Amino acid sequence: MHTIQIRFGEDPGRPESDPRRIIDEMFNLVNPRYNACHRIWRPQMDIYESPGEIILVVEIAGAKREDLHVEIGRKTVKISGRRRIRPLSEDARYRLVEIPYGYFERSLVLPAPIDADQVDATYIDGLLQIRMAKLPLEKIRKIYVQNG
Repeated sequence: MHTIQIRFGEDPGRPESDPRRIIDEMFNLVNPRYNACHRIWRPQMDIYESPGEIILVVEIAGAKREDLHVEIGRKTVKISGRRRIRPLSEDARYRLVEIPYGYFERSLVLPAPIDADQVDATYIDGLLQIRMAKLPLEKIRKIYVQNG
């Protein structure tokens, strides 16, 4: 089985001593809902490919289908949307909030060019699956640069 290694992380360019990270953590301790609604979160995903297609599986349980958006380019995909926070009863309050809510976004460069006209997306049991046909090699043009 072949795998595609992609680096995942909340914000790899943001060191632990970054003042913004410290302030975010402080607000989250005082108000657990702060973290759940005020940050753009990145859903986890799996990417795998066969000889003829690339398949993405994105974990976004609790989001409504009408709140999901998928943008496809020749070698890129962007998944975005919103997972709405569930209302609590009037006498309840949060003690711990680990599930991210609000706006999410994830953009990736694909391992091969795809045919944007042959893409299928389904959302079942909290998983968004996107199947993309690879662009046939004969449709990929190589342009040679000439001396002027």
